[in-house]
Amino acid sequence: MRPTSGRADRPADDEIWRRITRELADDLAADALSRDRAGKAPFDELARLQEAGLPALLTPPGPGGRGADWRAACAVIREISAADSSVGELLAHHYALSWSARFFGAAAGPRALEDRAARERWLLAGGVDQPVGAGGPGLTLTPLDGGHVLDGRRAFASGVAVADRLVVGARCTETGDLLVALVDPAHPAVFTDAGTDRVGQRLAGAGTVTFDRVPVAPHDLLGSLPRDEHAASPFATLAPLALRLVLVHVGLGIAEGALAEARDVSRAAQAAAPHADPAPDGVDYPVTGGDDPYLLLAYGELATEAHAAAAVVERATDALARGLPAEHALGVDERADIAVLIAAAEAVTSRSAVRITTRILELVAGAEAADTAPTGPGFDRFWRNARALTAPTSSAGRLRAIGDHYLNGTHARLTLLA
Repeated sequence: MRPTSGRADRPADDEIWRRITRELADDLAADALSRDRAGKAPFDELARLQEAGLPALLTPPGPGGRGADWRAACAVIREISAADSSVGELLAHHYALSWSARFFGAAAGPRALEDRAARERWLLAGGVDQPVGAGGPGLTLTPLDGGHVLDGRRAFASGVAVADRLVVGARCTETGDLLVALVDPAHPAVFTDAGTDRVGQRLAGAGTVTFDRVPVAPHDLLGSLPRDEHAASPFATLAPLALRLVLVHVGLGIAEGALAEARDVSRAAQAAAPHADPAPDGVDYPVTGGDDPYLLLAYGELATEAHAAAAVVERATDALARGLPAEHALGVDERADIAVLIAAAEAVTSRSAVRITTRILELVAGAEAADTAPTGPGFDRFWRNARALTAPTSSAGRLRAIGDHYLNGTHARLTLLA
């Protein structure tokens, strides 16, 4: 299903990706609830993504076809997440990590990672950022015999249970610089403990990985970031911002998917109503389920909140998409503006996703209570997924950073801290 045209006709290519995404989203939505309840590692979901060719979406143009830009990638994540947000999160982490060689490599370095990942249909997982308060030395790379050995243990939010390759950031024990390494999870010195007991995002393939003196060859080092954050390129520090933005699209997809599914349930309930209620005082027509003023008010509020969140998210997406082509010519001020817009998108979407999915549980409570079979509505999964996705992010911290930038003109630190 992957587009194979080499034409430079971007609209036509984007339309192909939209069609492929729509078809896959419909396929995932059909059995999303049963798969969520089964809670198995997402091997089947990964096979569906690979069959559709979506992991290769961001690959650069080449003789065998062309990829799409970040706006299209974000739209794909959002639509897939509306159907199954765990699969959306798998794809989001993969897209962000697939640009690691660009973010951390030399200014004009090769992009062999993208080409090989597309050719071999890899799903990438892992994490380059350095988690706050993780404790201990984290992951380390020690020089040895012309290469390095990787040691340490770290939990990852997505993909490690099914990934074809891991992209991880580790501190060099000799220089203190952050090195970005490509690791085969099938290596006998890599041990993955899948996270099987999660409240939400149960099919995202989360887990904890232990690295026990894993050899890393020079060609598997994708790049580096200086120990001194003041020496870091603003472009390199777009890496965590890109990840945060694609995860915002996952959250927005959860809210929009929950709202659309609740609307379908409400419409079905209206169609099944045996008769209309008498018109209340001051109303000259019978009141059906679709005319219930309280239901209309609730859906109006929820739809407006989703539209408002989408507007903020789309503005942040446009800012990142404009900043990425500058690569190492990107300035500190431009990076700061992108960071503020993405922080705003996170704060707005985190709150909206939780509020919308919580309110929907109330609106469809009757349908949930009436159908407890495995194929029942299962709206709790939207709320669980929204909570699991947004819990690690502090909206208060994002808002303080936005306020500091707006009031004092302060720039966010050029760091890879989450």
